[in-house]
Amino acid sequence: MSPKIRVAILISGRGSNMEKLIDATMQNDFPAQIVVVGSNNPEAFGLHYAQKKSIPTFTIDHKNFNSRYEFDKTLHQELLKHDIDLICLAGFMRILSPEFIQLYPNKIINIHPSLLPEFKGAHAVKDAIKTKAKISGCTTHFVTPEVDSGQIIMQSHVKIDEHDNLEILTKKILTEEHKIYPLTLKIIAQKILNKTI
Repeated sequence: MSPKIRVAILISGRGSNMEKLIDATMQNDFPAQIVVVGSNNPEAFGLHYAQKKSIPTFTIDHKNFNSRYEFDKTLHQELLKHDIDLICLAGFMRILSPEFIQLYPNKIINIHPSLLPEFKGAHAVKDAIKTKAKISGCTTHFVTPEVDSGQIIMQSHVKIDEHDNLEILTKKILTEEHKIYPLTLKIIAQKILNKTI
């Protein structure tokens, strides 16, 4: 079996991007393995999929913490148990503190439903429709303390048709997300194995 890096995925909900990452890493020659899936939401549906695939899971309910820093400290302690090389955010609806991000330099990647630097933040698809943009898409990028501002790894474009509403455009973008996130993980995992990152 070819060498593989150890990856944690963080989710908050359904975890459809997580599913695509797990499925991709099941291939023998894929340079990464998912060793744990974590969530800030005990009800996150994606946890069931990970468990079905025999991947360990954990939940740390952010509602039990008085500060972002305390939550992140607990998250870090949990991740330390799994000796991870990379964190993939897949619909993880928490902004990570600068202190946490500094513990994992160039070790956290995310996918965002716009062509960054356009439409940063939580309402990217809605913002694209509101501004009558003709093109949007998705971006994989490294996570830095400034939200949605890290180095871009990969992008995929989606044409916005005149009659696209929030639901239609979200689905179109998600289809592209499912393609580029596994590819991004493969590229970054290879770079970590080759020590070029």
